[in-house]
Amino acid sequence: MPTTKTKPDPDVLDVELAGLDALDVPIAPAPSKARRIWAVAWPKLAAVGIFFLLWQSVVWVHWKPSYILPGPVPVLKELWHGVQSGALPKAAANTMQRAAIGYGIALLIGSTVGMAVARSKVLRTAIGSMITGLQTMPTIAWFPLAIVLFGLKESAILFVVILGAAPAIANGIITGVDHIPPVLLRAGRVLGARGLSTYRHVIIPACLPGYVAGLKQGWAFAWRSLLAGELLVIIAKKPSLGVRLELMHQQADYVAMVATMVTIFVIGVVVDSLFFARFERAIRGRWGLVDHAT
Repeated sequence: MPTTKTKPDPDVLDVELAGLDALDVPIAPAPSKARRIWAVAWPKLAAVGIFFLLWQSVVWVHWKPSYILPGPVPVLKELWHGVQSGALPKAAANTMQRAAIGYGIALLIGSTVGMAVARSKVLRTAIGSMITGLQTMPTIAWFPLAIVLFGLKESAILFVVILGAAPAIANGIITGVDHIPPVLLRAGRVLGARGLSTYRHVIIPACLPGYVAGLKQGWAFAWRSLLAGELLVIIAKKPSLGVRLELMHQQADYVAMVATMVTIFVIGVVVDSLFFARFERAIRGRWGLVDHAT
C-alpha cells in the first residue's frame, strides 16, 4: 500500500525556526573599564561616607568631650599635616618595612611547613594540632619571651610577627591540600605526574584557593602582631606607627592618636585591595567562578 507524504504545517515550522533563532542570542558586551572601576569604587565610597556620618553623629551627641573624641574634620586635618611634615610617611615606611620582612619570612616558613604536614601523615599526626595551637596563641603572650630572648630590638618584633603569621599560612595550605579531590590526584598520576611535577602541576594549582585564604589571614595576624610589638618595643631614632600611637597617647594628643589609627586602618584596606583581593579574583577567574559579562 503506497504511503502518502504529508507536507509540514507552515505554522509548526515557523514556531520551530523561531525557537532555533532564539538560541542565537548575542552576548552582551563586557562593561567598559570606567564602568568596572565605578562599580568597585562606589560601594566603598558610600561605606566611607556612612562611617564618617556615624562618627560625626557620635561627636554631636557629646558622649565624650571633643578633645578626647575628636570629629572627622580635625582628624583629617591632623592627618594631612602629618603627611606634609613627613613624620607620618616616615613612620609608616618603617612599619611597612618591618611588615614586609616579617611577613616574607613567615610566608617561607609557613608554606614549607604547611606543605610538608599536608603531604605527610607522620608530620600531620605529630605537629598538625600544634600549628593550630600556635595560631590560637594571643600575640601579646609572646612578647615577654621575645624581649627576654632578643631584648628591645627589631628582632623581638620580627620574632612575634613570624609566630603570628606563619601558623595561619601553614593552616591555609593544609586546608587547601585537604580539599583537593582525590580523582584529580589520580588523574595527575595517570598523566605521568610524579614527584615534584605532582606539586607543580596538580597540588599547588589545586590548593590555591585555601592557600590564598591562609595568606590573607596570615597578613592580618602579622599586621596586628607588628603594631602590638611597636607599642611595647620602642627603638630609639626609628619612628613607627606603633611608637607614634603610644607617644600621642602619653602626650594626650588624641587628635593625632586617632589620625594614626586611621592611617593604620587605611594601610590594611589598601594592602587587601591591591594584593589579596586581586589575587583572589584572579584565582576565581581561573576556576571559572567570575562572570566577566557582569
